Amino acid sequence: MTDTPYPYGTPDHPRLAVRGEARLEFDPETARVGITVSARGKDRRTALDDLTRRNTTVLELARTYGQAVEKLETGTFSITPELTQRGRDEKIHAYHGRVHITALLNDFTALGEFTTRIADLDMTRIDGPWWALRPDSPAHGEARRQAVREAVQRAREYADAVGARLAALVELADLGAENTAPALPPAPGGYGLARGFGGGAAEPAPALDLEPQRQTVYAQVNARFTMTPPVL
Repeated sequence: MTDTPYPYGTPDHPRLAVRGEARLEFDPETARVGITVSARGKDRRTALDDLTRRNTTVLELARTYGQAVEKLETGTFSITPELTQRGRDEKIHAYHGRVHITALLNDFTALGEFTTRIADLDMTRIDGPWWALRPDSPAHGEARRQAVREAVQRAREYADAVGARLAALVELADLGAENTAPALPPAPGGYGLARGFGGGAAEPAPALDLEPQRQTVYAQVNARFTMTPPVL
């Protein structure tokens, strides 16, 4: 007989339940930045033309970085009328246009220059970077393996404390399949830059020195074993 039908074991086949945990730090693999291009005009067409031109400038600049910019995505686009605040008539004073763009970079040596060049454009705001690991990063597997090793080591220590040894693994359960804490949001790098209308040509802004923020990976696992009869 290798196991017991009783959920808590028997004197001859005691069960031991432990939790293994791992908390490891890794260098990030990607950096995401948010770009907002704006325009304002007295009429809708002027605002739209300026917005289109500035949006094209941002996209063309981003594409000059080649594979360093892994992904370039356009999010929301809006043209909003601004009404005058005088009188009861709904008269349009101006139009505001915005386009939101997300850039994902995998080359951090180009990140500082990229962010400052984007921020140096007229009516353009940049936010980020948000550092992250890829969903399929080997870091996640390493954390899970470490959690399992920690669970086995902890179980051995408990069994040794009562003069027993581990006999068999009964169950290994990822806490993600049971009750798990909500996933933590990616940690932002924490800066935002914006520039208004330019006043003529100027020296390019120096590249920011951005230090990648190490990412913490958590893993937890529940493990249940049978052990030999303890020596009490």
